Amino acid sequence: MWTLALRGGARVAVVAAEWCDAFGVVTRGRVQLELRDGEPGPVLGRDAGFWLRGTGVRALRNPGRRTARVRIVTPRARTVTCQSKHPVRQFPRWRNDMNSMNDAGVGAVPTSGRTSHTHRLRGLAGTGFIATLVAMVATALAAALARAVGVDFEVPDGGETIPLSGFAVVTGFFSVVGIVIAVALLRWSARPAERFVWTAVSLTAISLVPPLLSGANTATTTALLGLHLVAASVMIPTLARSLRARTD
Repeated sequence: MWTLALRGGARVAVVAAEWCDAFGVVTRGRVQLELRDGEPGPVLGRDAGFWLRGTGVRALRNPGRRTARVRIVTPRARTVTCQSKHPVRQFPRWRNDMNSMNDAGVGAVPTSGRTSHTHRLRGLAGTGFIATLVAMVATALAAALARAVGVDFEVPDGGETIPLSGFAVVTGFFSVVGIVIAVALLRWSARPAERFVWTAVSLTAISLVPPLLSGANTATTTALLGLHLVAASVMIPTLARSLRARTD
């Protein structure tokens, strides 16, 4: 048994003869399988297992920035058989920082890996919903404070005044949209935290446009912009930290 460490962005090619019957378990970070045609394969998270034998994968790659670790187990008896059939260089057990090799394949992910991944998705969703409640309360309190100092929140179109409950409802709706985006990125993106921050900041910037075009007075427009930023300041950092914690 030995440990393979992949620094952020590192790639290690897999020679079939040298990894004969080897079974790997991701113990830290995420590892992406690279197919023989050069196309990116599935991304395996922590506790996901795989074996390296005749399935058309030629390399392992760390899609993140932090070091990923894979525990490699090779049955002793079978190792001798593989060595006798394939007289090639074997990598030493003590070497734990490989960045290059050559060509081979990878097998299946057991139920424990899928269960762990489902657990991470649920954990992210749970964190997101708690942050949503906090954001709803924060925006409602901020709106109440603004109204107390004289902001009327009257929108010229229709001459309606936005109720305090409306701020909480809108905040909750768009926060849930943010959670869905974060869960989707954790499931399918190699760098979910970075892409989430970029996406969320872009959407927040877009959300600032309607208040500027609403025709409301300066105080109301300023307050609406501030409420958007209050919600974003709660949701974006919380979900980004949660994504990073689940991809280490």
